[in-house]
Amino acid sequence: MLTPDTATDRAQAAIARVRTHGADAADAILVADTALSVSMRLGALEDVGRSEGSELGLRAFVGDRSASVATSDLSDAGLDALAERVVAMARAAPADRWAGLAPADRLMRGAPPLLDLDDGADVAPEVLREQAMAVEDAARAVAGVTNSEGGSASSHRAIVAFATSHGFAHGYAVTSHSLSASVLAGSGGDMQRDYAHHSARHHGMLEDPQTVGTRAGERAVARMNPRRIDGGAMPVAFDPRVGGSLVGHLLGAIAGPSIARGTSFLRDALGTAVFPTGIAIHDDPHRPHGLRSRPFDGEGLPVSPMALVEGGVLQTWLLDSASARQLGLEPTGHASRGLGGPPGVTTGNVHLAAGAVTRDALIADIERGVLITELIGQGVNGVTGDYSRGASGFLIERGVVTHAVAGITIAGNLRAMFATLVAADDLAFRQGVNVPTLRVEGMTVAGG
Repeated sequence: MLTPDTATDRAQAAIARVRTHGADAADAILVADTALSVSMRLGALEDVGRSEGSELGLRAFVGDRSASVATSDLSDAGLDALAERVVAMARAAPADRWAGLAPADRLMRGAPPLLDLDDGADVAPEVLREQAMAVEDAARAVAGVTNSEGGSASSHRAIVAFATSHGFAHGYAVTSHSLSASVLAGSGGDMQRDYAHHSARHHGMLEDPQTVGTRAGERAVARMNPRRIDGGAMPVAFDPRVGGSLVGHLLGAIAGPSIARGTSFLRDALGTAVFPTGIAIHDDPHRPHGLRSRPFDGEGLPVSPMALVEGGVLQTWLLDSASARQLGLEPTGHASRGLGGPPGVTTGNVHLAAGAVTRDALIADIERGVLITELIGQGVNGVTGDYSRGASGFLIERGVVTHAVAGITIAGNLRAMFATLVAADDLAFRQGVNVPTLRVEGMTVAGG
């Protein structure tokens, strides 16, 4: 497998070749990865999967025209053919006055920050098998669990290198490890499914399989015998494992391309109060061993912690270089880069700050409402902010979480939902986007 240094050398070699074929500017990203996974079902080995591969994406500019291609052939001959092809494609592409490399004076200088993203682990299949078996066994041991969709354990390591024709060239390594279990409770037409998982950059930071499996089993059992409820306007609480989707809708709405096109429901909201004053949302790409940590963005710019929302006020857009040029602003270090096409926009480790009340206190004054633990479908309009999604969870009655509900629909508008959002104090860092339990007032709930 390539190292960060050898991957960076290959990316630079691609840049050199594309320049000799007539490109005015270019950038290249190389991703080499190895993944191993083991899954068990009903105590028997179900699957062992291993994958290895290396791919390079090359983008070339000829004037204000550009094109992108990708290849898994990293040989000198392969890079020569790729360079010739992408330059020919760029010459035939439509002009785009906003496209181009990031400003040279904004590129990251010096060594990338050390974020402890690579534990160097080479986890043996036998270890993953034991973990997969243990996580499923723990889930199946919960009283009321009657069937299993399986337990799995996986380990992945990737090398990422990025280079540009105007002076940037760096690479880094990341590892990720995960455990999961999915089981069913009940029987016949009353069966209910749920799951649990945990991921970490370092294998030693994973939760133990028994904890993850037991959580999956208990969640499935809690969903048994869901009841129908009468619909209406009521408060809705979002469990942390689904509440992050609300922040995800915010991130999509403040992404530079959407703002530049005028297709976001928040297109005029910069510097205004979008949330109550107690809400803060931060992006930290430098968190050690964070699931979305990275030393630089997809254009070679430095990344740094920043407030996206402070005191309820929207502080920034998320800008790559192209959208920044369209808006007359500076890029914010949020560019993402795939193997094909121009950069997009992404974030690092995002969290909505914990509030001042416990989860129990957050729902204590809800006479009648719902706690959502699963969302279904994608019924969100990014232009208008209209929101309507299928859901399941639990009924809240007189401040107490009672019986399970399923097949309901929750609806509202994200502007109004953001304006009434309240956060509990149970924030935990488990995912790329982390939130505590959230409460939104006055949503429309249609009973299942």
